[in-house]
Amino acid sequence: MSALAVLWFFLIFLLIAGYFVLDGFDLGVGILYPFLCKDERDQQICRRSIGPVWDGNEVWLLTAGGALFAAFPDAYATTFSGFYLAIMLVLFALIVRAVSFEFYEGDAKWRPVWNVTFFLGSLLPAILFGVAIGNVIAGIPMDADGNYSGIPLLGLITPFTLLTGLLGLVMIISAGACWLALKAPLGSDLQQKAAKLRLPSQLISFVLFAALTIILFATMGGTSEMVPELEIPRFLCALLFVVALAGAMILDYNGRKTGEGKSCLWVFLGQSVAAVALVFLLACSMFPVLVMASPDSVGLPLTLMNAGATDASLGYMTVILCIGLPFVLLYHVLIYRTFRGRVELPAE
Repeated sequence: MSALAVLWFFLIFLLIAGYFVLDGFDLGVGILYPFLCKDERDQQICRRSIGPVWDGNEVWLLTAGGALFAAFPDAYATTFSGFYLAIMLVLFALIVRAVSFEFYEGDAKWRPVWNVTFFLGSLLPAILFGVAIGNVIAGIPMDADGNYSGIPLLGLITPFTLLTGLLGLVMIISAGACWLALKAPLGSDLQQKAAKLRLPSQLISFVLFAALTIILFATMGGTSEMVPELEIPRFLCALLFVVALAGAMILDYNGRKTGEGKSCLWVFLGQSVAAVALVFLLACSMFPVLVMASPDSVGLPLTLMNAGATDASLGYMTVILCIGLPFVLLYHVLIYRTFRGRVELPAE
């Protein structure tokens, strides 16, 4: 395998981590929206907390998909054909979610409809992304040409993939609660309810992570097929996940006990670091495999050796990345700096 293929393997997971962190919290806000908002004022706060950033956050998903297509076209073809119905559901949900943002202010009579679409457009991607990752880990049935040969959509749903989907969902809910606790007016009912939700959701994340780890070791071979050279990075990623999430929980408890609003930022950062660690734990565990093959699969797993583009293509992509990535990062720095601080609405 070439050095450029290895580089792009981890770069794609970096893009996935960026999406998991950035779009994760605004999907979480959408999921919590009908449960935490008691009136239209709370709804306005939720929407304004993510309004300036949600569309920029979704760029990381588009970039990850484009990078997978260009760097590992065979893996792209297999996953996108096998997950076609699920991907279309996600795409439709994200479109409806975007429409709900734009149309919410247009007609007050339609706001109940846009509230529902905002919730559903956030919930579906949060669940289906985790289910897709579970299938990539567990393996999917492929024919000799590397094409998906299972039952569309239904063939992708198993207890293990549902558990990975649930972990992704809970992590996203935790991120949404952390973001709302950080952005809602300090001491408001919405801010306090979001702050109270952080600790239980993070505890559930711990339990689900432990359950998935036990299942992987007990029934799916554990580390038998993992690259031995990455054992230390895997351990460090798992340790970072545990430490970051535990640190966020401790800061959350101490902050709410002392009534200090400054802890909200550190709790959110701890949650974000845990999300990044989880993605790179997945990357180090799968390397150099891009798509696992299920036990009943005729075809072989798709790896860096049999699914990658040419070194020339990867070289051009690297040049484009070096030019474009600084602009993307600069945009995020500017937008988050411009809209920093808590959302404050005029008094009624």
